[in-house]
Amino acid sequence: MSTPDIRAVCASALAPVLDGKGSLNALDSTLESAGIEGRDRGLAKALCFGVCRTLPRLEALSGVLLRQSFKRRDQDIQALLLLGLYQLSYMRVPAHAAVGETAGAARALGKGWATRVLNGCLRRFQRDSQTLQAQVDRDPSIALLHPEWMLTRWREAWPDDWRGLAEANNQPGPMTLRVNRRHEDRETYLARLRDAGLAADPTPYAPDGVTLHEACDVRALPGFSEGTVSVQDEAAQLTAPLLEPALATTPGARVLDACSAPGGKTAHLLEAFDLKLTALDSDAERLGRVDATLTRLGLEATTVTADATRLGWWDERAFDTVLLDAPCSGTGVIRRHPDIKRLRRPRDIRELAALQVRLLDTLWTTLAPGGTLLYATCSVMPEENADQIAAFLARTPDARADELDVDWGRPAGAGRQLLPRIDGHDGFFYARLRKQPA
Repeated sequence: MSTPDIRAVCASALAPVLDGKGSLNALDSTLESAGIEGRDRGLAKALCFGVCRTLPRLEALSGVLLRQSFKRRDQDIQALLLLGLYQLSYMRVPAHAAVGETAGAARALGKGWATRVLNGCLRRFQRDSQTLQAQVDRDPSIALLHPEWMLTRWREAWPDDWRGLAEANNQPGPMTLRVNRRHEDRETYLARLRDAGLAADPTPYAPDGVTLHEACDVRALPGFSEGTVSVQDEAAQLTAPLLEPALATTPGARVLDACSAPGGKTAHLLEAFDLKLTALDSDAERLGRVDATLTRLGLEATTVTADATRLGWWDERAFDTVLLDAPCSGTGVIRRHPDIKRLRRPRDIRELAALQVRLLDTLWTTLAPGGTLLYATCSVMPEENADQIAAFLARTPDARADELDVDWGRPAGAGRQLLPRIDGHDGFFYARLRKQPA
């Protein structure tokens, strides 16, 4: 069996992203299907994510280097050029390999004609890299590696923080774990990590969180297969502490996790409290990941595939608590999903905000009087966050917002906004709403 060409596989995976018709979500399965394993898989993922993270600069450089753009059917060749530029600019790959093996990968794609073009462009970049990078970086959006429209929105929303927000997005997020308190406490698990030679620190805000100094394969984590620990960013772990006032004193509370996949928050709530939880999601395949997570952790919930903007699935028994981790732009987690820089469009924010309106209004009817709805997004866009909740409160007479007495984030209307931090948490928004008794 022949050895797969890593760069050709990466180019094929990146081509749909460049065309705006795909994402990196299926990258693991793509690499598995291609037979790329072990260290080669780590290299392939570093290449694909790195290209997406630095895409604005790489595309600007390719525009300078090419006499004319590749045709649309040759997005895989464009991807090879970007892969070569990324290796030469950001990786320790020997230059001869970055040029020769990247150009040669065109043959594996059945497009040997492109080898000479790629070789010429990459060799020119080797000679003139400093001059060419300085040339394209005159554009601030290229220097900050984000679309101009996105930076404009952030300058308006976060005039003192927009540049730091972009810079945090350009760094890979740390690997953060959630310790299952049903198994052991955080200090005990930190000691187990030290014994395993893994350096880590407790997260400053999430009581069950641990951040590793260096990422590792989950199979190297003590107790992972037994359900002692899960991978989850610190910001996402704040859901359980925020719902503690509603759930800690109500054993057997009926809880709805309305957009539950892939199941991290679902599992955390079940680890922390005694609940009867319904995990709802419109995507059956993604809901399967919730089931897999619960099985690994030894937890139980009722899983339902349904559209949360409609009530055909509901038995009209009110829930004590509703968690709405709403579909959003993902602009707070770009560092973990850098293809968002290419795939997200300004119109998406309007469309997502309209979906959030429907979700809030529909799910509010399922909440019992006196109950709590926690609204969350991994967005930094006010239209999806503070503005969304302000509009909901204005049109919903029986809704009140709780003041969040916490030491993280910053006030954002009726909620709290976290911006991504280098070596820290992702960007997130939370608002806790209470339904007034009739």
